[in-house]
Amino acid sequence: MLKPLVQLLGDDVPVLHRYVWMAVFYGLLSGLTLTTLVPVLGHLLAGDRRGAALWLLLTLAGMAVCWACRRRVERAGVAVAVAILQGARQRIGDHVARLPLGWFTAQNTGQLGHVITQGMMAVAQLPAHVFTPVITGAVTPLVIVVALFAVHWPLGLIALLGLPVLAVALLLSARLGQRTDRAFHRHFADASQRMVEFAQAQSVLRAFNGEGGGTQLLEQAIERQRKSGLRLIYQSSLSVVLNAWVVQVIFAALLIAAALWLNGLLGSTLDNAGVIALIVALLLSSRYIEPLLDVASYAEILRSAGGQLDAVQAILAVRPLPEPEQPLPPRDGSIELRNVSMAYAPGQPDVLHDVSLRIEPGSMTALVGASGSGKTTLVRLIARFFDAREGSVLVGGVDVRHMSGSQLAGQISQIFQDSYLFQGSIADNIRIGKPAASAAEILAAGEQAGLGELLGRLPQGLDTPVGEGGARLSGGERQRIAIARALIKDAAILLVDEATAALDAENQQVITQTLARLRGQRTLVVIAHQLSTVSMADRILVLDNGRVIEQGTPAALLCAKGRYAQFLQQRQAAKGWRVAPACGSELQ
Repeated sequence: MLKPLVQLLGDDVPVLHRYVWMAVFYGLLSGLTLTTLVPVLGHLLAGDRRGAALWLLLTLAGMAVCWACRRRVERAGVAVAVAILQGARQRIGDHVARLPLGWFTAQNTGQLGHVITQGMMAVAQLPAHVFTPVITGAVTPLVIVVALFAVHWPLGLIALLGLPVLAVALLLSARLGQRTDRAFHRHFADASQRMVEFAQAQSVLRAFNGEGGGTQLLEQAIERQRKSGLRLIYQSSLSVVLNAWVVQVIFAALLIAAALWLNGLLGSTLDNAGVIALIVALLLSSRYIEPLLDVASYAEILRSAGGQLDAVQAILAVRPLPEPEQPLPPRDGSIELRNVSMAYAPGQPDVLHDVSLRIEPGSMTALVGASGSGKTTLVRLIARFFDAREGSVLVGGVDVRHMSGSQLAGQISQIFQDSYLFQGSIADNIRIGKPAASAAEILAAGEQAGLGELLGRLPQGLDTPVGEGGARLSGGERQRIAIARALIKDAAILLVDEATAALDAENQQVITQTLARLRGQRTLVVIAHQLSTVSMADRILVLDNGRVIEQGTPAALLCAKGRYAQFLQQRQAAKGWRVAPACGSELQ
């Protein structure tokens, strides 16, 4: 557990080391103070009150020092907790900010949110409230074992052997609960994500809220969390009981050994020294068991916190995409893929198979294919959401792995199908694409993206707040702001993933005209099903099952009567478009 905690603290790890050494010292001091009761009791039973009083003063002094030391240990534990809540959270944020964009799936972001909130709070409570009694409970019995060896070696041997037996029991109970604990935290994160989703998607849920459908997904997530929580409670309770039983078995073994010792004393000449030694041994045995019971009672809390640390370690174990020591700048707006194959995880099937293509600077390329054919994966490879398993991706004639993240980001602007707006004004969200943009530039980008009519009817215009996630705007309005954000960046390459999917016919036409104006000025790679967008492309790539099966101009592919021609027929049936009768002519 200490290893992931050290990794989490990073540069703040000396605070943890100081706390641990202080806690160990406090445990040793507590054990030594307890052993001073041996001569106190021995002198009292022997009738030496003066000697007992002197040792009692030493015991009281040790108690005072222990009290002062415990306060310092607790303050050191609080310092570790503060370092976790401040520095460790910042460290996770810095690490996550460097992870490839392909890592940010719904599951990973939900787990990240759970770790940052619930996980960090659980871990931060460990030093001040859990580690101190556990470290003390592990160190103090060692001192008492030495004292037992001095009084009666068989009892000392039993006490010594009991420590590894308890350690094995604690490890076994922890292993048994790990799977249940992981399931609980996974379902907890899922339920939290569903709650946020439920709050953000009320308009959709209420529109389709037939027979409780609006809360069905949330209720299912909460029910899974409830069941996993019950399993965790049962598992934890059983582990605590079993650990306590092991401690009691060790104590019973000590009592049996003491009874055998007493039986031996009764069978021989009974002297005061033997009786005193037996009574002292029983006292030490009872003080030996108490800290072990503390360790057993905190074992489940440690295991649960260990699960949180494992989740943190799993996030920190994700490696950022490597950055070159001497990055090379792109030369132009060209894009090239050379024998690229891509799988999302080792052992999974490829989603792209040996793809090779070249897109010239200033040209417009449309990607066409059925859902799951690999269009979005191809676009994300260009933006380096992740690296290809095989082959290379070049932007501006340079392998993206030889460019810095800032260089690649400056070369590429993106419009996603699902765009997120940050809380603030319309202007604030557009300005993300170009922080130094003037009001005139923001307005021009908004006009290009079809925001003119919206800005005209809003009293505050560009200063209109959009709400959290753009909740105060419609889906189409949010998409147009996202498009304006991409346009104002003025990058050499523009990647467009179904940008017009959420827009009405009028605004689709506005965006199509915007893309037409950008032809020749930027390299456009467009995933689209709108015929008006596809037909004006300089080149079309048809994908199927991760392979480019056709490529060429719209007219050439139409004459080939292949998959693209079939796509056109399907779209014509849906939209009422027609194909010019002469082969090679453009769409009407």
